[in-house]
Amino acid sequence: MKTARQVLESKANQAIFSIPPTATVYAALQLMAEKGIGALLVMEQQKIVGIISERDYARKVILMQRTSRETLVREIMTTAVIYVRADQTTDECMALMTRHRLRHLPVMNSDQLLGMISIGDLVNDIISEQRFTIEQLEHYIHGGSR
Repeated sequence: MKTARQVLESKANQAIFSIPPTATVYAALQLMAEKGIGALLVMEQQKIVGIISERDYARKVILMQRTSRETLVREIMTTAVIYVRADQTTDECMALMTRHRLRHLPVMNSDQLLGMISIGDLVNDIISEQRFTIEQLEHYIHGGSR
């Protein structure tokens, strides 16, 4: 079973993208679109103060008839940020995401931010592990029949 740290290390892009709470939602959306991601950490003085996702935008801007150019990130961000420790297993991460209906989890080592993993990262990791297991079983089966 892999850990959150190992999933982070296996990601092609390990960059941490963030935005200040004083930025506009429009700026956050631009950054998410540019980086091809669905959420940003909201940071103030190198400390996590929230998280903003495409879901926040859909529910707290569009449905509330606000405008993204006038609404600030701090007005719609989620402030109760759920995170995982670097040593937590992928199963624990998946359970946490499922229980809280999350798609993104910051990964922490003590008080240091290591990165963020998404549900897609975890699914890719599971698929990779299953593919490896299948290849090993096929090798065993074909090697044993010779």
